[in-house]
Parts: sequence; C-alpha cells; structure tokens
Amino acid sequence: MAIEDPVLFRRVFKITGGDFQNAGSVSKEIKKALKQLNTDAEVIWRAMIVSYEAEMNVVLYARECEMTLEISQSGIHLVFDDRGPGIPDVGLAMTEGYSTATREMRERGFGAGLGLPNIKKTSDHLEVVSTVGFGTRLDIRLMFPAAVSKAA
Repeated sequence: MAIEDPVLFRRVFKITGGDFQNAGSVSKEIKKALKQLNTDAEVIWRAMIVSYEAEMNVVLYARECEMTLEISQSGIHLVFDDRGPGIPDVGLAMTEGYSTATREMRERGFGAGLGLPNIKKTSDHLEVVSTVGFGTRLDIRLMFPAAVSKAA
C-alpha cells in the first residue's frame, strides 16, 4: 500500500536565459517560502544550493525555463524544465570539473564545472533528461529529516 504524500505548497516560476539581472531571484523566493513554512535550516541550505545551481545553468545556457516547486510532508520536489541546447553527454556533464562555459561565462565567475555535480551531491535524488536541440529537465528531490528517519 502506497503512502500518500499530498502537496502542501506548489508554485511555478519562469526563468529567462541570459537574464543576469534577475539571476538567483527564484532561489530567494524558494528560501522565503521554506522559511515561512518553518522548514529545517539544513534543508533550506540544501534547497538554496540545488535551486541556485540549476537556476544559473538556465541563465547561462537555456532560452527559458519553467521551474516547479512542490513541498509535501516528506520533502521538496523541484523540476526545472528548460528550452535550450540540451546536454550532449549527461554522464560527462555530471563529472566534477567538466565545463562547456564560454570565455564570457568564465569572466562572470562561472564555469568551474561544479553545477550538476553539486546538485547531485546536495540532493537526495537527481534525474537529468536532456535532448540536444530541445532542452533539459532536472528532477530534484530533497527529503525532510523526519521523512528520512521514518523511511529508514
């Protein structure tokens, strides 16, 4: 028998590629929502890392993205669904230090090749599905500490 985990909070955000002026604003909104829900500080910190890394990947590489935030009793579910160039080799992109950043991106302080590896290390679940010429979908889950201890 499956345990139901109804969504308590849901919000959809739009992220525009190349919009450095607003880069990081979605991550700040997520932090604000989690604080209002009295979420554990470590979970907020982890959510900020994964959302910022994913948001910056959109700003740097994609044209646009719809990001969905869902919060349930067991945790946080983030889906970044972008329209962009896609990732030709997801396995390689998951390698720490691998980067396809341009000179301009590096001049802005990005391109260390840590985005996707940081998301993977910081989240409890990461699924990356990408189609070259179409876009990339990141499915990220963070579990609340109480949900993790119940599952153990």
